[in-house]
Amino acid sequence: MEVSEGAESLLSSGDLCSHLGSAAADMSQLISAENCYEVLTKAKDEGAEGVRDRVYRFMSDHYLQVLRAPGVYGRLTAGERELILALRMEGREVLAVAETFEVHDRGGSRDSSRPQSPLQPAPEDAEHRRVFCLRTDTRQWEVLTSLPEEIPDKGSGMCTLYNYLFVAGGISAHGDGRSKASDRVFCFNPQTGAWSQVRPLSQPRCQLRLVSMDGHLYAIGGECLFTVERYDPRADRWSPVAPLPRGSFAVAHEATSCGGELFVSGGSLFYRLLRYDSRRDEWEECPFNESRRRSTDMVARRSLVYRFDVDRERAAVNVYRYNTVVKVWHGGASFPLDKPLPFRCAVLGDRIYCVNRSHTLQFEVGGEREGFLPEVLPSPAEARGALVPFVLCLNRDK
Repeated sequence: MEVSEGAESLLSSGDLCSHLGSAAADMSQLISAENCYEVLTKAKDEGAEGVRDRVYRFMSDHYLQVLRAPGVYGRLTAGERELILALRMEGREVLAVAETFEVHDRGGSRDSSRPQSPLQPAPEDAEHRRVFCLRTDTRQWEVLTSLPEEIPDKGSGMCTLYNYLFVAGGISAHGDGRSKASDRVFCFNPQTGAWSQVRPLSQPRCQLRLVSMDGHLYAIGGECLFTVERYDPRADRWSPVAPLPRGSFAVAHEATSCGGELFVSGGSLFYRLLRYDSRRDEWEECPFNESRRRSTDMVARRSLVYRFDVDRERAAVNVYRYNTVVKVWHGGASFPLDKPLPFRCAVLGDRIYCVNRSHTLQFEVGGEREGFLPEVLPSPAEARGALVPFVLCLNRDK
């Protein structure tokens, strides 16, 4: 049975249900965000389980669109909401990295923050920055997508939420030597392979940290900014929350979420750790860390925040753990690494992957013994600039 292009607008939910129940799998393209709830209702009324499951899959694949539609998401049962989110998180979890370029050199000296070097243009061949994913079976990196050209070359914040990759803010250099920060926010849907834009930030930001927590995004700080704003994907709206405390660190910081709270460290006062309580909309100081070195990154697993400090003088990486329940720092364990370079981290299972252009280190956290594994994984051979790692769930057939 053939249906001409645009014919879905002429079909009632009952007719469409019949088409979907009898036609080939590609007929599922007739489902849209506008008609999916009506088709779902008709399928449930008629006991058409195959059609019902196709609609649930569509809702999962287009989760943000469904989430923003009160006439759809607002009418789903609690069990259906859990189902479509669970479907979205099915598949294989993979480590992915995105190419970007640093605004400032991350080398730095032992007792200073990142040097404020001028913004330099990105390489001419950096027009199509790529996103790679690591195949666990072959240990090879494959290109998953490319960042849209509209995304600034440098200084963007990246994180994942609901199995979407979000990229916010950044700064671009112009031919006349001027640079301009961006307020635009993009997201990539690995289920459809499509990029789209969401509501812009309330203010342009460069060198921000973008963190997901409890179904929201948080845009933290940025060059000359202490403000923080939160994105509600259901309302497609950014709203201000409590700013970073004065005298803290608007740039050159690291941020992560753990147990429903945000944690921010770094900047010029390396040992400080700030905690944000979303229920009270307040920031407070945590116990100081004994380290006086700049951290290369900070991530969380379960109730622990892991901070990684690169010590080039001793050719080692120092790893500290902050227990967010008892509010105590542990560790300071040092692991020797030959010519350690700054890296960025992502948590996948019981391992923290520490990625830069030279190699990918694996730090095991799940067993009785914590430490770097002897196996060093490659990084994408043709990668340019710096690499920002994150985790996505891909369909098993991708």
